[in-house]
Amino acid sequence: MSDAPPKPSEIGDEANAPPVDEKPYKIIFEANKCIGAGRCAEVADNWTMSIDTGLAQPGSYYIGEDELDENVEAAEVCPAKKGRGVIHVIDRRTDEEIAPDPNGDGTLSVDW
Repeated sequence: MSDAPPKPSEIGDEANAPPVDEKPYKIIFEANKCIGAGRCAEVADNWTMSIDTGLAQPGSYYIGEDELDENVEAAEVCPAKKGRGVIHVIDRRTDEEIAPDPNGDGTLSVDW
């Protein structure tokens, strides 16, 4: 068993994902760690708060360049996991986490 974080490309349904050149970024969301603070929904149109669960939910898990900045901000303002966040923005071309990237090395910072 390895202690290495999972590869982002191994998470989600890449077989049915839009082409990388159209949507070069993907969201990995640790919904089980969401605390419902709503900061993501305040800064990004892609994020809403569910009335039923009180938790965040993305409108899309695959995003283009035009949606990148707001989703990076959503990842960076998320206070869950003691400020490490539960929203992860991944560059599908490099398989690296670009936000929040608390380790500073592009590895996926999920806590499963």
